[in-house]
Amino acid sequence: MAWLYVFFAAVVEVFWVVGLTHSDSILEWSGTAVAIIFSFYFIIRACEQIPSGTVYAVFTGSGAAAIVVVDMLVFGEPFSPVKLFFIALILVGVVGIKLTDSAPAPERGEH
Repeated sequence: MAWLYVFFAAVVEVFWVVGLTHSDSILEWSGTAVAIIFSFYFIIRACEQIPSGTVYAVFTGSGAAAIVVVDMLVFGEPFSPVKLFFIALILVGVVGIKLTDSAPAPERGEH
């Protein structure tokens, strides 16, 4: 379930990053704020079961890759084979982090 939280956080990140760029009205800014809150809620929930460094690395990597793809598909950013190569490289890194991280998160109260 924890990895599902990371996935949801990254998906919602796309909405709030787009909102930061394209919001013009109070309603759009409110939606952006709600998306930020949900994104961080999902990150916090994921960090209860997965080490926070792993959560953050996967969240930022997958979110950044998704945002670049959305920019190209929705907002007309030019496609570039080099850009697509580096998106693939980010995704390989994200998968690698996920596959190699087997350490459980510390229990609450332990430091």
